[in-house]
Amino acid sequence: MASEGASPVALFSPARFAFYRFMFAGFARRHLRAVRVAAWGLPPADDPTRPLVVYANHPSWWDGVAFMLYSTELFPGRRMFIPMEAAALSRYRFMLRLGVFGVEQQSARGAVAFLRTAKEVLAAPSHMLWMNAPGRFMDVRERPVPMAPGLVRLAEYAPTARFLPMAIEYPFWAERAPEMLAGFGPPLDGAELAALDREARAEALSRALEAAMDRLAADAMARDPARFRDLLRGREGMGGIYDRWRQAQAVLRGRPFDPRHDPSVGGNA
Repeated sequence: MASEGASPVALFSPARFAFYRFMFAGFARRHLRAVRVAAWGLPPADDPTRPLVVYANHPSWWDGVAFMLYSTELFPGRRMFIPMEAAALSRYRFMLRLGVFGVEQQSARGAVAFLRTAKEVLAAPSHMLWMNAPGRFMDVRERPVPMAPGLVRLAEYAPTARFLPMAIEYPFWAERAPEMLAGFGPPLDGAELAALDREARAEALSRALEAAMDRLAADAMARDPARFRDLLRGREGMGGIYDRWRQAQAVLRGRPFDPRHDPSVGGNA
């Protein structure tokens, strides 16, 4: 049986990751309107010679699903690893084979273990570490965006990495299901971050993430799918008996059926 203390690099199973990625995509299609990335916020050209740290805000339970979907769609060929609070991971042990590793929060021992594991993960240029920057759930409107101490110190252990800020939101537009929206800001160089003192480093990381979050918020409020690239399409309309009745009425009248609640707001791009 997999041990929480074992290396996530050694435990990672590509076959299991592919299986759960398929399952998570199906789950997203059933429960989300769409998975979109802002046109301005597509990640920059990848550098395969350097590891990558993607650090995001933490608005929702959906963030883990978001990490899996965006990472596989936008960073093909890279292997993702994710730190997760150890107590929560104990309830989802299958994730140990998906690159997820446990972290003891609010403890010096946990901080040391996280940095040691993160250094091991980022030793391979093809690896990437995805993490929620605040270390806790937070509203997308909260400012300043806090940076977890482990993230702030990480550049000291992985100066060759690039640090990529990722903004995430889950707004409701005109449909029953919410949108999953994301946008990536310009990357920060690990060596340049490591050269700063920790307070200045935390401020630089926070400013970069806030800038991406503010820009994504403007697009979310515009409710315009033309501002985004769709990675996955989910369900539209109310569903169930009501939509079947509406479809039957459209057929009887010889009209095409559009399940959207309001086609003029947030329609297809």
